[in-house]
Amino acid sequence: MAGTLDGDTRTDYICASEILWQASGLTDPLAEIVTLLHPEARHFKIVSGAGIWTLDRSEPGQTFYAALLKGSFCLEVDGGDRIAVEAGDFVLIPSAVRFRASNAGPDLLERPVAEPIKLADGEFHVGDRDAAPDVRFLIGHCGWGSADAALLVSLLPALIHVRDQARLTTLVQLLGEESRARRPAREMILSRLVEVLFIEALRAAPGVIASPGLVRGLADERVATALRRMHEHPGRVWTVAELAREAALSRSAFFDRFKSALGIAPMEYLLAWRMALAKNLLRDSGGAIADVARRVGYSSASTFSVAFTRFVRVTPSHYARAHVSD
Repeated sequence: MAGTLDGDTRTDYICASEILWQASGLTDPLAEIVTLLHPEARHFKIVSGAGIWTLDRSEPGQTFYAALLKGSFCLEVDGGDRIAVEAGDFVLIPSAVRFRASNAGPDLLERPVAEPIKLADGEFHVGDRDAAPDVRFLIGHCGWGSADAALLVSLLPALIHVRDQARLTTLVQLLGEESRARRPAREMILSRLVEVLFIEALRAAPGVIASPGLVRGLADERVATALRRMHEHPGRVWTVAELAREAALSRSAFFDRFKSALGIAPMEYLLAWRMALAKNLLRDSGGAIADVARRVGYSSASTFSVAFTRFVRVTPSHYARAHVSD
């Protein structure tokens, strides 16, 4: 299953990647946030396992994903509940402090930790090297090019576990192939594939609305309407009352519903989103502060500068000079 994909499948997914990337310029909050994160594919490997094994990783801020091709294992993220991952499953951890994977079942924490051994073919193996592998999975991790990664990732679920979605496994396979190859436009293709992978995983996961975050907000029709209005018109002078009218709710009902869904108040979300957009615009424009101020909802460059400096801890002009070459 980890072999190369046929040409038609590769072309379909690369085309889909470009379509979704271009669509992110539209006012789809989920696509906008994933695109603004600037995901960067960094490491990818194929791992097989046999016998009893346990992997332990503690790398704060790293984003991990895995597609299980064969067998099963137990996964625990940041000391939370253990979940069973089975063949055909996809797992995405946007920002873990620590996670453990093992085929030792309930004895997960008591088993010794193994380090994967690199094989001659470039793949990795854990557990008994003399036994036939009974587990095989694709695993990778990526980073973020955005200066606002902590804010944006906080709007995503802590753990995404999807069953029986062949599209996700195909995307992971494409990432693996592209990461190992040295073809033209490699970095562009990798970044687009990671964007599509994230969006596809967030759309496919059935349980992500259980915890506060952007996906839960978008699952609530009334809250989603307000979110889309903020993303459509970030420069509008919004108030909670106006957003409540857009959502067809009373002011108090909207405020409570939004905060319950997103984990932050409406105006907090709007300010954070405006500042994230402002940083991106300042990096792209090289310092056209008056234009940036207008586009993110401020009547003058001076009022924007005060708000930006309070939020970011540096002036817009200083930020632009420091990041224009990023």
